[in-house]
Amino acid sequence: MLVKSMSAKEVTRKVINKEELFILDVRNEGDFADWKIEGKRFNHLNVPYFDLIDGVEGIVDQLPENKEILVVCAKEGSSIMVAEMVAEKGLNVSYLSGGMKSWSEYLEPVKVGELHGGGELFQFVRIGKGCLSYMVVSNGEAAIIDSTRMTDVYIDFAKEIGATITHVFDTHLHADHISGGRQIAEQTGATYWLPPKDAEEVTFEYQALEDGNEVKIGPTTITINALYSPGHTIGSTSFVVDEKYLLSGDILFIDSIGRPDLAGMAEDWVGDLRESLYVRYKELSDKLVVLPAHFMIIEELNEDGSVAATLGTLYANNHGLNIEDGDIFRKLVTENLPPQPNAYQEIRQTNMGKINPDDENQREMEIGPNRCAVR
Repeated sequence: MLVKSMSAKEVTRKVINKEELFILDVRNEGDFADWKIEGKRFNHLNVPYFDLIDGVEGIVDQLPENKEILVVCAKEGSSIMVAEMVAEKGLNVSYLSGGMKSWSEYLEPVKVGELHGGGELFQFVRIGKGCLSYMVVSNGEAAIIDSTRMTDVYIDFAKEIGATITHVFDTHLHADHISGGRQIAEQTGATYWLPPKDAEEVTFEYQALEDGNEVKIGPTTITINALYSPGHTIGSTSFVVDEKYLLSGDILFIDSIGRPDLAGMAEDWVGDLRESLYVRYKELSDKLVVLPAHFMIIEELNEDGSVAATLGTLYANNHGLNIEDGDIFRKLVTENLPPQPNAYQEIRQTNMGKINPDDENQREMEIGPNRCAVR
């Protein structure tokens, strides 16, 4: 029996629109516990595929008759077989096209604001991984910040809106996902910028991104100002765009703050992290809209699917910005850390250009949730 497929884009719209969905996840229990599709009104049942090979009779009474059911597996094949068995029971069922692999890689573009002179700022939400990247557009030119390895999405989007990519930035050397910045620059002839303190071991040429750099995008002059803000890495650099937006990289999130340990330097960098958040950022306008490089939980998404809040709101509500005692802060960010990202050392080496894994290996290296924040 043929069953319907549901794309990662369709699931994303259900997340953003807060629709109901019942997910039957047939991956093994460990993979499900580590990482799953989350939505405000999603319900889950995890039963490994090998427990269902002989049929779904044992779980039919746990499946809803009046809700849409989505069967999910790692790459698609197992979910099709299970979905067909569920459909034979007369239930409304689909399978996730491409499995969790496609969920990990899907990017949803969201317009987050207008810039002066007709410019626009777009946020690309990698819903399954929690990564956020950006495109600043002005009068036919575009700059990309913190791109993922799915480079075609940015290049195709720029073509659709009639923009030429002239600059590509990484706020820091990423450890939880593979950057597409260098590849986009090579494909488009754009200038690739990287903080030099994070680039001491890279094997390629780049433009040094340093505190106070101003890069103008388009003849209407939308200015991107670089702000050195170490702590997550020693080179971490934020951007103030058009005096309206603060792209905070992995220093500050909506619900948490950046972790300083992914290069094994937590004790050394925790002071930098506090300085960036409690001194450098305090000097900025609290009306700036913070746009981070990641989100942690689905509740951080706004009604339109964007992830954004004013700096003033974060200073009022984000616990990580309200720890007066420096010793307590140090303890929080050095002892209260989640597991480190999967294959983060290999991801760092890939982003340095030291190793060049093929597409399938890169995909496997990234599987799982992002873990860039202090809990």
